[in-house]
Amino acid sequence: MRADQLPLLFTVGQPTVAPDGSFAVVSATRPSFEADAYTGQLWRIPLHGGAPTRITRGFRDTAPALSPDGRLLAFVRSDPGQPGQIWVAPATGGEAAQVTDAPLGASAPAWSPDSASLVYLARVPDHGRYGTLEGVPAPQEDPRHLTGYQIQANGLGWSTDRIAQLFVVATPDPYAEPPIAPVGRAAAAQEATSLLPASRQLTHGASDVESALFTPDGSGVVIVTQRGADLDVTVRSSLYRVDVATGEETPVLADGRISYVAATYSADGAHLYALGADMGEDGVHFVAANPSLYVADAEGRSPRRLTDPVEVELHHLAPAGAADVWTVRAQRGSSELWRVTPAGDVVSVWSGSPTVGLIAGIPGSDDALATVTSVDAPSELARVTGDGEPGQQFLTAFAEGLQAATSIATPTELTATSRDGYPVHGWVITPQGPGPHPVLLNIHGGPYADYTGDFFDEFQILSEAGYAVVYCNPRGSASYGQAHGAAITGNFGGLDTDDVLSFLDHALATVPGLDADRVGIMGGSYGGYLSAWIIAHEHRFAGAIVERGFLDPASFLGASDIGWYFMPGYNGHTLAEQDRQSPMLLADQVTTPTFVVHSELDLRCPLSQGLRYFTALKQAGVDTEMLVFPGENHELSRSGTPWHRRQRFDAILDWWDRHLPVHGPVEG
Repeated sequence: MRADQLPLLFTVGQPTVAPDGSFAVVSATRPSFEADAYTGQLWRIPLHGGAPTRITRGFRDTAPALSPDGRLLAFVRSDPGQPGQIWVAPATGGEAAQVTDAPLGASAPAWSPDSASLVYLARVPDHGRYGTLEGVPAPQEDPRHLTGYQIQANGLGWSTDRIAQLFVVATPDPYAEPPIAPVGRAAAAQEATSLLPASRQLTHGASDVESALFTPDGSGVVIVTQRGADLDVTVRSSLYRVDVATGEETPVLADGRISYVAATYSADGAHLYALGADMGEDGVHFVAANPSLYVADAEGRSPRRLTDPVEVELHHLAPAGAADVWTVRAQRGSSELWRVTPAGDVVSVWSGSPTVGLIAGIPGSDDALATVTSVDAPSELARVTGDGEPGQQFLTAFAEGLQAATSIATPTELTATSRDGYPVHGWVITPQGPGPHPVLLNIHGGPYADYTGDFFDEFQILSEAGYAVVYCNPRGSASYGQAHGAAITGNFGGLDTDDVLSFLDHALATVPGLDADRVGIMGGSYGGYLSAWIIAHEHRFAGAIVERGFLDPASFLGASDIGWYFMPGYNGHTLAEQDRQSPMLLADQVTTPTFVVHSELDLRCPLSQGLRYFTALKQAGVDTEMLVFPGENHELSRSGTPWHRRQRFDAILDWWDRHLPVHGPVEG
């Protein structure tokens, strides 16, 4: 794959399934160089045979939700340069009717059980902010008075003056005659009114509402949010039931230690399932805190934990059958699709490749729908059988264009032994041809994240350019249990360094075609940290790329949106502990040519981290360069504008071409 082929990468969103189980609807979006944005529409996917068909033609249509009566389809439509709004169309196809006109956009539509109303989320700007006061642009707004820790968010900016709240709106009739804006005499004879249905704000809290789920009887909505006197000093989210008539909020599954991230009702309405992680008494015990599956009755009473977080890491929920639930277990750099009963009995219906992502149950069937990533397909929709015969069937083929245009390399799975005897699991991608190939050691971010053996555009582009790619999940990574994830707490640069270097050495010694004398290192975020740490201690690398790096714990505090809890939780509370784990303070020990890549609007690992590190390397006489992307945040490599993503790849390959050329140095 090449960087100019990014528009061939489709991403399939959360599926929604018709109540009779006959079809599903998904969004499929992709990068567009023409628009320098992400475009895409909704697709109808038959579940009993037949080809997928595109059913909307918006610039970017996402987040589809079919009504419980099967008549209507709600979704989010985004026009160029405008925030997304909720629209409703006939489920059988037809022109959509706009439902919202929220100043900062609307998202996450969810239907009431009787299909008569919708709830959605929308950020509510304070008066005088974000264009709400005509003639007062952002640089001339009033000063911000800040009192807490949680004041900004990567990809958003200042957050306390635009809280995401819950709204409810009556379902419009897309079959009805459309309203007409009065003009001339008619306009003069009446007050200006909106042509859209009136929405009603249900929540008014000081913290974002993150998701919403109607109760089975339709009288309430279960939300995920932060509430209480300590909401600013914890990262613990709670479940609350919001009364649709009054807006009154009542705690659900109340537990002072558990942070809930998702909830769903069983199809029969008898059980409430939720995923929640124990954050400790202080509410910030987040390191390797795996979500467990909980079940309670429909009112949230008598909750029981069904899974053990020490070994089991779960994500996503969807109803299965009448009383059960689907969930996805992250396991050893891959995933398992589980069906769990209210008693806690588990049936694993799929594991390994392809990796399972978002899920939905199919009414009237034991099967599930899942978005999946396989070795040669970035994102597809698959039907996974749950009748005791594990298997999966791809229902879409969005990767056909990519597969026809380029070769896709298949990784080799390896397990190495670290210096203390600990197993380290990962993969190697080898380019076509006999080699020997120059090698790039890649380190993931997080640290509580993981690589998989399935498709990743980064590695495919490096491989296409002629580089062997070595990558693993060292201690600190997710999907290997809590002990594995928490092992590096208080000692960044210790066991994690041993693990990645041991894996690299094992790959160089056992995989044919790798050139052990020509190796580079690169990583982003925490991967940028570990790359910077390693090149201060090891001088074997031909070059390094340190991207959006977490590079100095002490100065992370107060600058990063998560710095107030993330850094002390991982690196300790004293300056001595923090400085002991700082690559910034070791910059004078680096001799490796180093390329520093960062984004102007990065609030996760702020630009100052990269600028300070770049300057320290220059003062140490290191061959160093820096690339800064305007208008981008910490997510540049994953969801940055398409042209910037392409330019990033071009710059990375240019750096390696100069410092680790595929064909070696030119002689003579």
